[in-house]
Amino acid sequence: MSDKAPASAPPIAPAVPPEPPVLDPAALGAKLGATDYPEPFRAAVAGRLRKRLGNPLGITNFGVNLTRLEPGAASALRHWHTRQDEFVYVLDGELTLVTDAGETVLRPGMCAGFPAGKPDGHQLVNRSDEPATYLEVGDRTAGDEAHYPDEDLRYDSVADLFTHRDGTPW
Repeated sequence: MSDKAPASAPPIAPAVPPEPPVLDPAALGAKLGATDYPEPFRAAVAGRLRKRLGNPLGITNFGVNLTRLEPGAASALRHWHTRQDEFVYVLDGELTLVTDAGETVLRPGMCAGFPAGKPDGHQLVNRSDEPATYLEVGDRTAGDEAHYPDEDLRYDSVADLFTHRDGTPW
């Protein structure tokens, strides 16, 4: 038996919110279903909750979003980009990837990529009974257009404008 007093534990520092280059996504606000889509297309993403991770960290060459889809919700309308690549990585839950080739179930740890200029419309849909979360990464190449093969819709990033396929504004 020792006559020494036990060493005391170091004091616990108060929780301090991290600062860039560190970010706690739980501290970020997000709106459920927020979208720039014109009516009548907004309902498709009503159950999507997106937190922009790259912007508050000052990342400008690509975007990074932490996205949760409630059961029945879609990530976006089925679309493809002329100049921007996209990548998704499933963190939890189960999502159905819908492309021109059909449907593929994605589970945690699976990913998918969509090269710029490949006219293969894609979207994620949560057809399960539980929420699903994924990371989405996309570059910010200027002059991009998004095409929506199932809708009379296109997006011009230069004009920051949704139009009909014939070019008339929504």
